[in-house]
Amino acid sequence: MIQIPAVRSEADLSLPTHATPGDAGVDLRSSVTISIAPGERALVPTGISIAIPEGYAGFVQPRSGLALKHGITCLNTPGLIDSGYRGELKVLLINTDRTESFEIVRGERIAQLVIQAVETVEFIEVDTLPDSVRGEGGFGHTGR
Repeated sequence: MIQIPAVRSEADLSLPTHATPGDAGVDLRSSVTISIAPGERALVPTGISIAIPEGYAGFVQPRSGLALKHGITCLNTPGLIDSGYRGELKVLLINTDRTESFEIVRGERIAQLVIQAVETVEFIEVDTLPDSVRGEGGFGHTGR
């Protein structure tokens, strides 16, 4: 387990937590009450700033229940949080429901944050790439 330093902008806001033991993600909660109309998007603040250690990154992902029941999902999923970022975590949500607005209440769980180890890479230029079974097969190359 790694420890992530966190700052709350308001004392009554909850720090991100795992809902149940073994969960990969922690729940992020809204620090505001906001309504998102059909087809609209909103950048929803969480009131939390964190310091992800170097060698790790945070990935913001939708909550499956909100997506299934209300059509609320993250627009840029996964949203990447680099280890050097120290600002407030905000979640870009979109309402895909065609008819119903959705009200997010302050304190409601709106997304999940997964912290993962990441590698630093360096690209080296070569004349050709090694062969692979897939080769240059792209979108749909294995069928539907």
